[in-house]
Amino acid sequence: MKQWKPCKRGDFIKKLRALGFGGAYSGTKHQFMVFGQNRLTIPSNSEYSVSQLKMMLREVEEIIERRIMLEEWNNLLK
Repeated sequence: MKQWKPCKRGDFIKKLRALGFGGAYSGTKHQFMVFGQNRLTIPSNSEYSVSQLKMMLREVEEIIERRIMLEEWNNLLK
C-alpha cells in the first residue's frame, strides 16, 4: 500500500497549479497562491514533512470543496 511522502516546495506549487490555483505570488513574509477568492499561504521551507503536507492539503480541500486522495496527489504531475 502506498503512503504519503514528503514533498518539495516546488512540486507542491506545481501540483496546486494543476488543481487550478494561481501563483505563487510574493506576500509580506510568505508567498501565497489563489483559487477564486481564496488565498493559501505557502510556507518557505524547501521541503514539507508528511504531517505539514497533510495539514496544508486539508486547507486546500476546504478551498476546492473536495477531497484529494493519495493516488490523485501522486498523479498530478504525471
